[in-house]
Amino acid sequence: MGVLSGMTGFARVDGQTPGWSWTWEARSVNGKGLEARFRLPTGFERLESKARDLAKAHFTRGNVNATLNLRRESEAGGGRIDLSRLRSLIDQAAPLLESGAVQRPTLDGLLALPGMIDSDQADEGEDTDALDKAILASLGSALEGLRAARREEGAALCGVLTGHVEEITRLTAEAAGHAATRTDAIRDRIAAKFTELLPDGLPEDRLATEAAMLAVKMDVREELDRLHAHIGSARELLARGSPVGRKLDFLSQEFNREANTLCSKSSDSSLTAIGLSLKNTVDQFREQIQNVE
Repeated sequence: MGVLSGMTGFARVDGQTPGWSWTWEARSVNGKGLEARFRLPTGFERLESKARDLAKAHFTRGNVNATLNLRRESEAGGGRIDLSRLRSLIDQAAPLLESGAVQRPTLDGLLALPGMIDSDQADEGEDTDALDKAILASLGSALEGLRAARREEGAALCGVLTGHVEEITRLTAEAAGHAATRTDAIRDRIAAKFTELLPDGLPEDRLATEAAMLAVKMDVREELDRLHAHIGSARELLARGSPVGRKLDFLSQEFNREANTLCSKSSDSSLTAIGLSLKNTVDQFREQIQNVE
């Protein structure tokens, strides 16, 4: 039996090597497809391609966001200010400062700008390959944790969705057993309607023709048969486990189509009420499916 997975979750993993320490934070929310975004320190943008490959290996749907917070532990690798960039920024801002159009910035504010301090970049000669592998290994652990969190959500979703399928099953059986769906009941209702509208009646052959046409329009047995088939498919998909979100979403549309047809064909108020309850349950089913990977 497969495992159903949701698309919402969070995970945090710490890692370190000699001279470095870091933290990965990964979170995800619902999405029609898979979209992975990574926030990486300056100088470590090279990791993004492999990070995306890791995300694709773990997930098929959802908006995944991961942030790498990297720190140097050794004093030797102290922060280095990009003086040329700092001077260029000050020179460009000089006319604005002299005119009073902007307030004079503080040194803390300037150094907080992206790229002003490259303390997180590796020194020349440092084994960047080993560092990259360690950081990516931690990302893999974070994504595993995120997947576990999404599966916890999936377990809860599975119970909710199974309950909706059981309710759809109950309502379908109730509709199938309703007197208004029996062919003899349909025939009697049509005959009564003709008698009410045409007291003098119709020729027998004409009556038979009209009754047959109306009976076909009112017959919901095909809709009920398709509902039973869809119920079987829904149970099979839930048992299979993720990724089945898109297939379940399509199936919910089929459920809704049959429920609508059942209501439109019904000429009995109590059968229509069953159809409306069925539509409401299908809507709840489809709403929860949007959370399934």
